[in-house]
Amino acid sequence: MHWIYLLIAGIFEISWAIGLKFSDAFSKIAPSVFTVICMFLSFYFLSLSLKNLPLGIAYAVWTGIGITGTVIFGIILFKEPITFAKFIFIALIISGIAGLKLLAH
Repeated sequence: MHWIYLLIAGIFEISWAIGLKFSDAFSKIAPSVFTVICMFLSFYFLSLSLKNLPLGIAYAVWTGIGITGTVIFGIILFKEPITFAKFIFIALIISGIAGLKLLAH
């Protein structure tokens, strides 16, 4: 269950980053409230995962999920450019997440 909590925390990490972009530096109320709620939930689920996972691995996986998802949604929602190099580096982050998960058994 702790890995599920970590995945949920990562999804909320992605959500608050996207909400932050839509909040226009916290000048728009609805996206700002959404962002703060997602931040809280992200930290909450991260804290639940830390009951059973090593801190270093959980934190690295959490941020890796956030980085990867935010880059992907940035490309989809905000038409941010994707280059071959960006694709390779995101693949490296994903392989790092998978490797850390394997180490945590």
